Amino acid sequence: MTNPDYSSIYDKIFKIMGELTPLTVDCGMLCNGACCKGDSQTGMRLFPHEKSCLDITELESGERLAVCNGSCDRTERPLACRIFPFFPTIDEKGKIFVEPDSRASRLCPLLSHSDEIVFNPKFFKALKKVGKILAKDDECREYLYKITEEIDMYKSFLD
Repeated sequence: MTNPDYSSIYDKIFKIMGELTPLTVDCGMLCNGACCKGDSQTGMRLFPHEKSCLDITELESGERLAVCNGSCDRTERPLACRIFPFFPTIDEKGKIFVEPDSRASRLCPLLSHSDEIVFNPKFFKALKKVGKILAKDDECREYLYKITEEIDMYKSFLD
């Protein structure tokens, strides 16, 4: 993509995801919203050129972290919050997969009890579509590769 309009890309992505979550019910009821317990030290990484209404912290790596206080307008959540605890991974041929984000395994009960849970297939279909949209942009595709590598490395420590 040359000179992409990131605002319209993320608007499209957020529309695709809508209110979809990994379950057909509010999964925060299972763990008392463990992933939404915000503080000034933790947050979610923003995807390249993604904007957020939350407080932003610039990391040494140049990445931007959306920091929340544990409560937000769900329509204003960053993409990482909307897709947690899953991620659109990418293989060396550029094919998109939706996989559990192993970095979330200590926090999210959905990952530790995944054999017992019936997930919402619409969520996974939408997230795969989002991954394909992101992969069309050079910076976003590189970000997908980077995070896929991070997830794979973390998974190797868990195995």
